[in-house]
Amino acid sequence: QVQLVESGGGLVQPGGSRRLSCAASGRIFTFSTMAWYRQAPGNQRDLVAKITTGGNTNDADSVKGRFTISRDNAKNTVYLKMNSLKPEDTAVYYCNAIFGVTVSWGQGTQVTVSS
Repeated sequence: QVQLVESGGGLVQPGGSRRLSCAASGRIFTFSTMAWYRQAPGNQRDLVAKITTGGNTNDADSVKGRFTISRDNAKNTVYLKMNSLKPEDTAVYYCNAIFGVTVSWGQGTQVTVSS
């Protein structure tokens, strides 16, 4: 299993930017599909963006053109660059790794978009 630690959350004003990082331990990072999910209070956990081992990405419609997922295999890290943030982006953001049938989750990092 992969251990995942997110960082970069915090308070940001509407229209602002933030970059989340997820550091992974374990040699299987390179072979894992990585993703970011988010969960707002009272809501289910939803996929935000996904990146495969080959670098192909898939973004939720709500973040297309604003958020970018990327990965650095040399650093065992996946990033989520968030631009033009809106209050409705407020949520706990979770890092996710899939390797075969093994699914790993980080502890989450809070992002609050508010003036």
